[in-house]
Amino acid sequence: MNKKERLVAAIEHGTVIDHIPTEKTYQVASLLGLFELKTPVTIGFNYPSKKVGCKGIIKVSDKFFTDDEISRLSVVAPNVILSIIRDYEVVEKKAVVTPEEIKGIVKCNNPKCITNNEPMATHFHVANGVLTCRYCEKEQDINKVELC
Repeated sequence: MNKKERLVAAIEHGTVIDHIPTEKTYQVASLLGLFELKTPVTIGFNYPSKKVGCKGIIKVSDKFFTDDEISRLSVVAPNVILSIIRDYEVVEKKAVVTPEEIKGIVKCNNPKCITNNEPMATHFHVANGVLTCRYCEKEQDINKVELC
């Protein structure tokens, strides 16, 4: 056996989401719909990390995320790393990239915005960490958003 055991069991096939800010771990799981999956999901937080001090990690068996699903993560955890696992080996690593547009993920912080008063999805343009509402043009910091 190795000197150090893994803190979280290895998976055969699936995705590992690593370097999640520990306080954002459950938001990431919720945003990706992991609570509705029928495959094994391991969620851990408060693990020591040299990069961020304290981190969360999520392992999802038999699930490979689309680029659209991955881009959703940028709203709550922009620096996570996804590792694609096949036959217990990392075959690819992906960094989360913030898209130029975000739809239906974040609430507009303008109470008079049509998206807060009609049943319609929000739509923001993203530039330099600032979200601009397509409908009312209200700006908000990407680090201070509220999820829908």
